Amino acid sequence: MDRFGKKTKTRLDRAWHCLSVIFAVFFILFFIGGTNIAGSVSKEEQAKNLEISLRRSIAQCYAIEGTYPPSLDYLIRHYGFNYDADRFFIDYIALGSNIMPDITVLLKSGH
Repeated sequence: MDRFGKKTKTRLDRAWHCLSVIFAVFFILFFIGGTNIAGSVSKEEQAKNLEISLRRSIAQCYAIEGTYPPSLDYLIRHYGFNYDADRFFIDYIALGSNIMPDITVLLKSGH
């Protein structure tokens, strides 16, 4: 009679072990997924902040010189604008000396 009690206890122990392993795997996957989502949101926020900074530098150049900067390199050389070129691509199209340039900030793939 004691023999049957041990067998049921063993099955119950196995069930609890399986449930705890499944819970641990689920928790790890949930944590990894959450950190990936947070990382992608952070990169999008960095791109937004870079665009805001670029627009401020363009406005500063216009306020000081009376014309918009002719190129992105001009902003880098004369106004100290700096960004991570390995992570972001900036498309800068100067439309004229008195027309705000068309700018686009994109995150490079793989970063």
